[in-house]
Amino acid sequence: MDYFRRVKPCVESEIGKLDYVILHAPGPEIEHMTPENAHKFLFSDILNYHEAMANYRDFEGSLRKVTNVLTFKDLLIDVLKKEDIKQDLLTRILERENLQYLKELLDGFDAEHLATALIEGYENDNFKERYLLPPIPNLFFMRDAAITMYNNVIISKMATDVRDRETIIWDAIFKHSSIIDVEAFSPIARYSMNGKGSIEGGDVEIARHDIILSGCGSRTSREGIDAMLEHLRSLGGRRHLIMQELPFEPESFIHLDMVFTLLDKDRCMAYKPVIMSGAYKTVHYEVNGHEYTKVTEEKNLVEALNNLGMDLEPVFCGGGDDYAGPREQWHSGANFFAFAPGKVLGYARNYNTIEALNKNGFEVLKAADVASGKLNPNDYKRCVVAFEGNELCRGGGGARCMTMPLLREKV
Repeated sequence: MDYFRRVKPCVESEIGKLDYVILHAPGPEIEHMTPENAHKFLFSDILNYHEAMANYRDFEGSLRKVTNVLTFKDLLIDVLKKEDIKQDLLTRILERENLQYLKELLDGFDAEHLATALIEGYENDNFKERYLLPPIPNLFFMRDAAITMYNNVIISKMATDVRDRETIIWDAIFKHSSIIDVEAFSPIARYSMNGKGSIEGGDVEIARHDIILSGCGSRTSREGIDAMLEHLRSLGGRRHLIMQELPFEPESFIHLDMVFTLLDKDRCMAYKPVIMSGAYKTVHYEVNGHEYTKVTEEKNLVEALNNLGMDLEPVFCGGGDDYAGPREQWHSGANFFAFAPGKVLGYARNYNTIEALNKNGFEVLKAADVASGKLNPNDYKRCVVAFEGNELCRGGGGARCMTMPLLREKV
């Protein structure tokens, strides 16, 4: 890839006009899953590569019409071309996965071949086990392993070690890229006294430049939130972290963005039974540098944001229907990705949710028409670009899960 300037990441909201995003299309690595190992890799179903790619094509094509797209693999190839970085990255991955015996073999791979192996796995010729080096099938869920927050990138600490390779690669990319210019660090490594805790990107949302939202459940722990609070303290000034407790079951509630996403300056998408019922705690932490931390329990997440001057009107997943809501939330019906204020991407299959958006002033555009250039989101004040996701949704994530924003304009 040729770039005239290095990209300096900055994200201060969930809805600012998107200037750069990183994507990774689901590849052959997702067909490593079988009924026997799917849960080990955190999937509740097995995906078909060709069907998933057909779904993804219009999603990626739509984003390429409205913003600059970088790909994870190209960024990885870029850093692997530097021999010292390649050696360090290989050593870290192989030691973490106890596969040091593969070092001599993988040393001989060029940058592109090695990037492919690190993502798609390296097959075993004798077929006793399919792979010598396992693939990383979760990679197309770009959101989880790294978080652009303000001018930095936070490297996540994943709740399960099966995704550790993703964080190791992200760390190398952000620290050594010739394309991206940013400081990257792990709050757990920097602030946790015992190194414990987990933070995943699907749980972290930047509501406003001074307001961070964080889910607390099966993927992001209290220790992880404590580390994030310490990071906010280090930035100085008055800032807010609002923690939303999440149910541990079913697995469709793994991250905050599965039940709550921002759509516009005055609109949000919410799954009513978790966000509005009061059954799960909402805790507001206000920090002012190292001076103090004020802790308040709030009625719910929407009211907590309203109290801070963000007057949000919720649109409900499934239209708020007691039957359609849980069905559509299961297939990421609350998981929308904003590429500009009031302009979002989401699954077309969640038709009750899409209808609720339409009733709230969002014009419904087919992603195929946006990707082809037939329709232009700039011609609409508010719109939802709806893409087919009957295969992708079986992976347990939606449009926000599949994007890693690098640069947004201020709102």
